[in-house]
Amino acid sequence: MDNQSPEQHERLWRQTLSAAERAKLEATPELELEARLTDALVKLPAAAVPSNFTARVLAAVDLEDTRAERLARSSGWHWNWRAFLPRMAVTAAILVVAGVGYQRYETGTQRAEMAQSLSMIASAKAVPDVEALKNLEAIQRMSESAHADTELLADLQ
Repeated sequence: MDNQSPEQHERLWRQTLSAAERAKLEATPELELEARLTDALVKLPAAAVPSNFTARVLAAVDLEDTRAERLARSSGWHWNWRAFLPRMAVTAAILVVAGVGYQRYETGTQRAEMAQSLSMIASAKAVPDVEALKNLEAIQRMSESAHADTELLADLQ
């Protein structure tokens, strides 16, 4: 059959052959067998098709699609964009509101700390004059507790 052209096979299926053409087919057993098969199929009566044949075929196709979809859902995680996008939008809105709230809280906390620091600076005592700092060492010695000089007392006795 490999050396036979597809046109010859097509002609066998579509046309009835004359006696001369049938004689030529005896030289090629594959084509002769094909011609006999075509003749046998022509003699078969046409199959009766129910009136709702198209509706039944379309229902079977729909059923098969539904089964395939159900199998795809049950076999693993399936993206459902119609359910995912609204959830993603709500999550994004919650995160934005939380972020803005946290930022405002931090700003308020910083302002409160700054106000407290400024009030502490304003209520602080004035810095001593430079003249008082020149005698700082003598002032510090005055604040030390007085204790007896044992060496001096020993020399005096």
